[in-house]
Amino acid sequence: MRICRLRLLIFIAAWLACPAQAADVLRVLAWPGYADPDIVKVFEQRHKVSVQVTVVSSDENLWDRVSANKGADFDVFAVNTAELKRYQDASLVVPLTLANIPNIATQQPRFRDRQAIPNIARGSDVYAVPYTYSEMGIIYDRQQVKSPPDSISALWDPQYKGRVLAFDTGGHNFSIAALSLGRANPFQLDEAGYKDATAHLVALRRNVLTFYSLPEESVQLFRDHKVALLFANYGTQQVQQLKKAGADIGYVIPKEGALAWLDCWTVTRGAKNRALAEAWIDYMLEKPVGQALVERQGLANTVDTSPSADRSNKIIWLEPVEDPNRRSSIWARIISGDRLVALDKP
Repeated sequence: MRICRLRLLIFIAAWLACPAQAADVLRVLAWPGYADPDIVKVFEQRHKVSVQVTVVSSDENLWDRVSANKGADFDVFAVNTAELKRYQDASLVVPLTLANIPNIATQQPRFRDRQAIPNIARGSDVYAVPYTYSEMGIIYDRQQVKSPPDSISALWDPQYKGRVLAFDTGGHNFSIAALSLGRANPFQLDEAGYKDATAHLVALRRNVLTFYSLPEESVQLFRDHKVALLFANYGTQQVQQLKKAGADIGYVIPKEGALAWLDCWTVTRGAKNRALAEAWIDYMLEKPVGQALVERQGLANTVDTSPSADRSNKIIWLEPVEDPNRRSSIWARIISGDRLVALDKP
């Protein structure tokens, strides 16, 4: 009798555990501010699932996480259009079933023209849905910089030595170095371009206070170290955060133009439940979610119009670069302080 009772108790315990084990878990890889807890909670309650959010801090970090296990560690992630090609080429993402994302009908027309947005579609297959965007301008402290800087080269100005913040990434930094040097295409560097940009980035390393990764980190450093200039990788998101922190700042688009990113949601090849991942993308396009993105993060959404979107003559939309691995490798050696002669070749 005791054995039967014990077996019954084990059966009941296992049966009670089944719902928790069987419940779907959506694994989301996102940038700061893209998936706030209260936003996530609504989705969890609506779909009776659990959402695990992991935050990334750079394109390199994103690539490492998604590619580490051939896309099997995450279901859905946010990536800019220039980087998306890399994931498509590596077969790490899959075409979307647009019927599962009806809210695309509420997007602005230019974001519904998926054939016109580089890397979103391949043939009739659509791999991503635009979510948010910003240009990467320069933030400056009005108390220290009386005249707004008009060039990206201000980051190299020796009068601001030790009072400049830049973003810790090889991809964008080689591009802004190329812009500063007057290169026509900052996304495609030849050998001479690599040599010049590398030397220029070594000079940048010597001029900056440090390199940041997350927007909140940049705000803290800006305030604690009386930073004069900040390269705003997160764009208007950092502008809003600094203003909320009480900083007296200005924001400019340099005369060379500003790099700009368009982040999209896409689904990994290793997604456990593709329909659920697409339901997440659809949810991200709902009005309350988009409004929260604007109000909390200072970022534009793809449903409402944004005044920052139409500086078209100053915006340089990101494009795939000639060799992201080489840029990352050389950048890692630059910030580690390796001698310049060791950086001429990957």
